[in-house]
Amino acid sequence: MSTETEIRNRIEAATTSIFKAVFPNTTNHYDTLFGGTALKLMDEVAFITATRFSRKRVVTVSSDKVDFKKPIPAGTLVELEGKVIKVGTTSLKIRVNIFIEQMYSNHRERAIEGIFTFVAVDENRNPTKVL
Repeated sequence: MSTETEIRNRIEAATTSIFKAVFPNTTNHYDTLFGGTALKLMDEVAFITATRFSRKRVVTVSSDKVDFKKPIPAGTLVELEGKVIKVGTTSLKIRVNIFIEQMYSNHRERAIEGIFTFVAVDENRNPTKVL
């Protein structure tokens, strides 16, 4: 199996989805998901995705251009989906999308998208090869 095929297979296997219900305790004064909560959830999904891909210790080193396209109202479901989009020597880029789903209909749309970069680290927290 070629290295490229192995990487593609690992990317597919590491793709991570988590569903959450948006309850009032996670919303702001507009009754929509608080941006900081969304970022926390996105970083968590990105971390899980990066860990599943590399099976190494990883740390977040940046979040790039997070686009808040739609407000996420209380009383909806969200799916957070993380996927590896770039593999470097010591780093990974993960795209995280948050999709809104209405609880009582089939309506679904993307609300937030962002890119998170992780670096693999050794036991001394020095960068190490991601694969």
